[in-house]
Amino acid sequence: MPVINTTTEQTRLLARLMRDEAEGDGQMGMILVGNVGVNRVRGNCLDFEGIRNIRQMVFQSPGGFEAVQKPYFYQPARAQDMRLARQVIRGRLVHPARNALWFFKPPAECPGTWFNQTNSGRYKSHCFYIPRQSDCPSVYH
Repeated sequence: MPVINTTTEQTRLLARLMRDEAEGDGQMGMILVGNVGVNRVRGNCLDFEGIRNIRQMVFQSPGGFEAVQKPYFYQPARAQDMRLARQVIRGRLVHPARNALWFFKPPAECPGTWFNQTNSGRYKSHCFYIPRQSDCPSVYH
């Protein structure tokens, strides 16, 4: 059962985003980026209030993803990318992105907080950040 409603086109968009933001971190890195994307759609809180589908999440401006500003984002999603995106849409949540709404790739260690959000951990090159539960309860259900 999906945790968010989507279309094949939007699943393809999520797959492309996951690949473009985290292909260098392997399949697990891509899943973690997908978790952040799905959480932004589910959250309806903080910077993501009113974001109700994958298309809105991917192209949110300001506050969106760097990948959509790069030419390589427009490569088609591969079968393996689609499989990972479908897993995330069906609710595969993995630490440290289980409740995360943000991630970034720092040049060094992960800061303990980033724009007042708490670091939930690092996976390879990306640090993940979670909101306070009281600020965004829907990403904790």
